[in-house]
Amino acid sequence: IFISIDTYYGRVAKEAVSAGASVVNDISAGSMDGSMPDTVATLQVPYILMHMQGQPVNMQIKPHYNDVTQEVLDFLIQKISMLKEKGIKDIIIDPGFGFGKTISHNFKLLKTLSVFKMLELPILLGVSRKSTIYKILGTNADSALNGTTVLDTIGLLNGANILRVHDVKEAVEVVKLFQ
Repeated sequence: IFISIDTYYGRVAKEAVSAGASVVNDISAGSMDGSMPDTVATLQVPYILMHMQGQPVNMQIKPHYNDVTQEVLDFLIQKISMLKEKGIKDIIIDPGFGFGKTISHNFKLLKTLSVFKMLELPILLGVSRKSTIYKILGTNADSALNGTTVLDTIGLLNGANILRVHDVKEAVEVVKLFQ
């Protein structure tokens, strides 16, 4: 079992890895704690590099992109270069669905997900029960399982390698049917 620590603090990542975590998931891509890239490089564990426009407290206040796919791609290219210079070898990319993006941005990223394959890194898809699903369907997170499996399937078809989910059994079924 791989245990991922979700944090943007280098100190927390270090303590979690020493306690058994094997992956660091940083929603801030190192921007909220400048020690994070050096810490992960020292730890030599996989690093999930996620795109987020803004900060958690303001990221959903009128997010704007001229071309969301191009801007997220450019951001990831720049960050990947910096991480590799620090000595981080195992990078997983996450376009950051729902993090500083509108519903329209999220669907554009999903439709163009295959563009990110050019980075030659695993792509993580994290759409499980997100508001993008339940707002379109006029429901709530508790009722978003069917929408999640649909978007997970579309993500796999478009190049996703890893699904971050709440409903493991259903996600395993999606993967089995996809394969």
